[in-house]
Amino acid sequence: MTQDFAGRTALVTGGTSGIGREVARQLAARGAHVVISGRDAVRGAAAVEEIRAAGGTADFVRAELDDLASVRSLAKEAIAVGGGHVDVLVNNAGVFPFGATAEVADGVFDSTFAVNVRAPFYLVAELAPAMAERGHGSIVNVTTMVATFGMAGMALYGSTKAALGLLTKSWAAEYGPSGVRVNAVSPGPTRTEGTEAMGDSLGELATQGPLNRVGTVAEVAAGVVFLASDAAAMIHGTSLPIDGGRLAV
Repeated sequence: MTQDFAGRTALVTGGTSGIGREVARQLAARGAHVVISGRDAVRGAAAVEEIRAAGGTADFVRAELDDLASVRSLAKEAIAVGGGHVDVLVNNAGVFPFGATAEVADGVFDSTFAVNVRAPFYLVAELAPAMAERGHGSIVNVTTMVATFGMAGMALYGSTKAALGLLTKSWAAEYGPSGVRVNAVSPGPTRTEGTEAMGDSLGELATQGPLNRVGTVAEVAAGVVFLASDAAAMIHGTSLPIDGGRLAV
């Protein structure tokens, strides 16, 4: 496999499971030193060990992304363990509470925006300026198909990811002239540990797209890695749908 990320450090939030863990695997397989963040140190150690056993380089940094001090600390620790630089940032971590608007508790609203919007915002604030100084870097944000159309029960989750989609464009405009590319992927129904709780409804969502099946973490991760790579050098400020064609209908 090509080692096109050799010499680069990649920070992947929510990298202990699901899409994030697969992104970390794929980046490490292509030569990146991957810094995985998450809340669970046991799962973090397992993710790191898997990469190292395959010959890759990885470290784990525990972080609570609903706490701003922890977010800032994560950025600094990622730089420290990553050899003094972070070249790729994948804002993958997210929480996805579903339910009626009138039933959303104040604390859930605040914590969802903290993890899904504030954490990426401040990680970019901490890491992108140094990327710009070096003249290169790539940021990939993970959003969702329901950030672009309305769906009952998705108001809170969808609105946080819609905000992240606009931030993607804003950061591309802000940092693009300095060589930092900022893009997003927009997954549709994807089978992960987190979405298992959705049961049959995940498959029902997938039937609304032409492909008519649930996606895999490997398929979404491949899109993330492509956007982070030099192969996407001319792609700035866009969102790549990985949704089985749902946005086509």
